[in-house]
Amino acid sequence: MDNVDLDVLRQVAAWSKAGRGAVLGTITRTWGSAPRPVGSVVAVRDDGAIAGSVSGGCIEDDLIARVREGALNLTGPRLQRWGVGAEEATRFGLPCGGTLELMLEPLTGASMIDELLARLDLGERVCRTLDLGSGAVVLSAPLAGADLLSVNERQLITHHGPQWRLLIIGAGQMTRYLASMALGLDYQVLICDPREEYADGLALNGVQLTREMPDDVVTAFAPDGHSAVVALTHDPKLDDLALMEALKSPAFYVGAIGSRVNQSKRKARLAEHFGLSDEQLARLHGPVGLHIGARTPPEIALSILAHMTAERYGVRLSSSQLRSGAEEGGCAV
Repeated sequence: MDNVDLDVLRQVAAWSKAGRGAVLGTITRTWGSAPRPVGSVVAVRDDGAIAGSVSGGCIEDDLIARVREGALNLTGPRLQRWGVGAEEATRFGLPCGGTLELMLEPLTGASMIDELLARLDLGERVCRTLDLGSGAVVLSAPLAGADLLSVNERQLITHHGPQWRLLIIGAGQMTRYLASMALGLDYQVLICDPREEYADGLALNGVQLTREMPDDVVTAFAPDGHSAVVALTHDPKLDDLALMEALKSPAFYVGAIGSRVNQSKRKARLAEHFGLSDEQLARLHGPVGLHIGARTPPEIALSILAHMTAERYGVRLSSSQLRSGAEEGGCAV
């Protein structure tokens, strides 16, 4: 679930607290091109106010009209399709012959929206199972690898919360910006820093902090193809330990702050003392981030996340687009 959909859930929770009714629509299937992916949500209040989007606007307009006409006074979840024929496809902004399928769910106390939001605020990833007969909802921890929406005659299962994970080594000033921005990009964020002088002052909502040693943390973190590890301490005793384990993992992104000279020394240490291969060392991004002229901590954090985004979507960049390492937040070592 991305942050657009999280905003929809927050909006319907606010409507509920104000005593207003609402219908939540979840995309369960699409045929042809679609503006939003399966699992995206839209909500319509009982007076036609809308939150979120699942099309270019035409389906939303139709939902609003149906609510105002009383056609969506549902007693339970109902599956609805739009754009089955070419004429409807054109009307609803879908490609010719395209189809969009929504599960329309009237929200009640049994929908557990507040409970879901509370767990999402803790940075958890949550499985939500909707009983299509009763409308009751069960929240649970998702099974490993079970991130896709599934629907059958009995239930709709959706997954909410961050689909990506980021482990940051070091709790310095730049970490605050990197962690905060990453939350907005659908990352579950864990910060590791055993140094009391840094960790004691860090408090970010939705971010976990551990004081364990970095190599142990990376091992427990078990990076997979949806994971990134970024080392920001400038301390080889901490950064190298984390990178040693991270570069052996399937993490899609492993980066470390520092100049090119510093990176060269780091790779030599990792090869000499920890036995990392040339192939593993080639996966290390350093100087970390894109070359966007960044100088300040928030700018460098932005450049790191931009590079992570490119790697996440398989966009390979040339060396001229990467940071030169001449300066790293005022540090040239």
